[in-house]
Amino acid sequence: EVQLQASGGGLVQAGGSLRLSCAASGVTFDGFTIGWFRQVPGKEREGFSAITNKLGGANYADSVKGRFTISSDVAKKTVYLLMNRLKPEDTAVYYCALQQYTGDFFNPLYPGTYAYWGQGTQVTVSS
Repeated sequence: EVQLQASGGGLVQAGGSLRLSCAASGVTFDGFTIGWFRQVPGKEREGFSAITNKLGGANYADSVKGRFTISSDVAKKTVYLLMNRLKPEDTAVYYCALQQYTGDFFNPLYPGTYAYWGQGTQVTVSS
């Protein structure tokens, strides 16, 4: 059974940093994409970062580019999201998701791409 465990959320002041973790189990980590999403009440889930280990690259939405950094530890089957210069508008429930990478038409920032989801962790940025 594939399971994802997201952790590391919390309350931070604007301009501060947090590091989220997403630990996977029940899956061969290599060859999969891990995506990070966030959602606030009343809004659609937003994909903003993803990493595919076999490609050695990462994706970022413009809203987080230059502030957030995604990385992975294949041996630990864990993906990290370092969030710097946090803003109040970053406040949301953050989710990680996993899906096997399938090639050219794979959209890593689209929620519908992913079959497996973690439970979410709350990030609150105070002004």
